[in-house]
Parts: sequence; C-alpha cells; structure tokens
Amino acid sequence: MTRHDDGVRLRHMLDHAREAVQLAHGKTREDLNTERTLELALTRLVEIADEAAARVSSASQQRYPRLPWPEMVGLRNRLIHGYDAVDLDILWDIVRDDLPPLIDELEVIVNERP
Repeated sequence: MTRHDDGVRLRHMLDHAREAVQLAHGKTREDLNTERTLELALTRLVEIADEAAARVSSASQQRYPRLPWPEMVGLRNRLIHGYDAVDLDILWDIVRDDLPPLIDELEVIVNERP
C-alpha cells in the first residue's frame, strides 16, 4: 500500500474526523469563542479530512456515492482559502452534526476494503 492509495486516504478521513469529534466532546459552541486552540485544532482536523477526500480517486468516489464528496472538497477549499472568514457556527455544526454520520459510513467503507 502506498501513501497515495485510496485506502490510506479514506483512513485519514476517518481518523481526522474521529479526532475532531473526540476533541469537541464535552465542549460547547461558546468554547470555540474562548479557546483559540480548540478553534484552530477543529479547523485543521476538518481541513485534513477534507483534503484527504479531495485526493480520493474518482473511481472510489463513484464507488461510495453516499459520501458527500463535493461538499467535503468545497469545505476544504473554503477553510483554506477563506481562512480569515471561517464561520464558527458552521464549523461547530459540521463537527457535531455532520461528522458522526460520516464516521459511521467511513468505518463501513474502511472495514470492507481489502
């Protein structure tokens, strides 16, 4: 397995999404306003997960259509290029509401891959 293997990229997506959810556990939305390291860490973890998604081959993206590929790649671009205008409400909602079901899907995908 090479560094550029889709299996590795899917595992990176899973690992970083899990870490973001774990980091947010027990925190509140208000904590993002007062804990700069939390804001930076969650932003970076989501960026990495979505960058890995952007690097998954088209064939694998088509094989797993239940994942929101365009949204993940778009979010990555927004976080990287719009670094000065990250909406913390949206970031919080993504980490709390969108990542847990994504993690569930990724766990199935990673476990079914050879």
